[in-house]
Amino acid sequence: MLELLKDIFSQPAFLMGLIAFIGLIALKAPVNKLLTGTLKPILGYLMLGAGAGVIVTQLTPLGKIIEAGFNIKGVVPNNEAIVSIAQKVLGVETMSILLIGFIFNLVIAKFTKYKYIFLTGHHSFFMSCLLSAVLQASGLSGWELMLFGGFFLGAWSSISPAIGHRLTKVVTEDDGIAMGHFSSIQYYIAGLIGKLIGNRENTFADTEISEKWGFLRDTTVTTGIIMVIIFLFSSIAAGSEFMKTISEQNCVVYSILAGLQFAVGVAVVYAGVKLILGDLVPAFQGISRKIIPNSIPAVDCAVFFTYSQTAVIVGFISSFIAGIIGMGILGMIGLPVVIPGMVPHFFCGATAGIYGDKLGGKIGCIVGAFVGGLMLAFFPALLLPALGNLGFESTTFGDIDFTLMGIILSELYRLFSIKGIYILTVIFLIILIIPSFIKSIKVVGDTKSYEQLIGKE
Repeated sequence: MLELLKDIFSQPAFLMGLIAFIGLIALKAPVNKLLTGTLKPILGYLMLGAGAGVIVTQLTPLGKIIEAGFNIKGVVPNNEAIVSIAQKVLGVETMSILLIGFIFNLVIAKFTKYKYIFLTGHHSFFMSCLLSAVLQASGLSGWELMLFGGFFLGAWSSISPAIGHRLTKVVTEDDGIAMGHFSSIQYYIAGLIGKLIGNRENTFADTEISEKWGFLRDTTVTTGIIMVIIFLFSSIAAGSEFMKTISEQNCVVYSILAGLQFAVGVAVVYAGVKLILGDLVPAFQGISRKIIPNSIPAVDCAVFFTYSQTAVIVGFISSFIAGIIGMGILGMIGLPVVIPGMVPHFFCGATAGIYGDKLGGKIGCIVGAFVGGLMLAFFPALLLPALGNLGFESTTFGDIDFTLMGIILSELYRLFSIKGIYILTVIFLIILIIPSFIKSIKVVGDTKSYEQLIGKE
């Protein structure tokens, strides 16, 4: 039974379909709409996952090629790798935290003014794993570990979308969704940097391209060209002998195919996003009206890729360059060297670039993603010692919210022993409860209209 619940709650596609189904039931939708409105978000997320799978399949060898070509050695952040290690020891605890955390998220959305329902199930699963490992090292076990872990997961699933929802509304042009991805702090910082130094009237999203370069208007073509160049350059640097360990194909042919397949993956992601948004948001109105008033779906970062497609590639490149620079700085100051992971730098760097672009234009995109890339270098390095004590010396979590949660919990335990865990619990409770006593707030983080946020009201 626990395995069944794990399979359901760790799959965003099922969660989205379930939420859409409940919303449509609440709206008393006809049977045909019930069927299509439930299936389309599921199919959309499966398409998104398939596209992401193609992207990851191409990025994984690219990381190895770059390591070989430029003689880079160190630790590569990888959420999936560390989860697979922890699952062997903490499987039951992780699954229990996942289920309890989802229940807490719904309870918080129902009874507080944090109305965000977190739908990115695999990230909830990763956070459950981190919490089970860190809390066990803090001396908790059994029901106490699972209850505190579930509460922390549910609380952060509710609070993190709210922290930067004002920024998210501008990014999505008030499309009715929130950020549901555990590198959210990185995106919000990128957005704030964009607002501070940039000009949102000059964005990559709105850039007009002359007829001479008209082919660049097609982001699939642009992505393919850029990635082919990156693969070619890296493959030449790695040398033909190493490239034979990656593929039996000629390195030029391999680079062209890999770059174009990457572009295909991005195109599939965009198509999946359109399916999700077309039916999930309208169905969510049923939940918002009838079950949990004013509720907002918090969705995966890839759902945001359509809001500034050029910024996806610009953000990725800027973030990756920052990761390389950060790696050099880490080596100089004596911290563990974190090799830039292609997957976190693509998904997180791209999303940081989108926030920077929509809030601060081209400069905001480049600088916001760059700062985010430095964070992806330094935060995993700071988390590594804590995970090393747990037996995870070879890898670390990559995304910023995971690393922040791990660092905060381990430092609180180091300073205050088990009392540190109780202190964080009280802090979360205060944050969740206080807005309930402020009459002017209906939804935390959603107190201004889109027009007010962009200065047109």
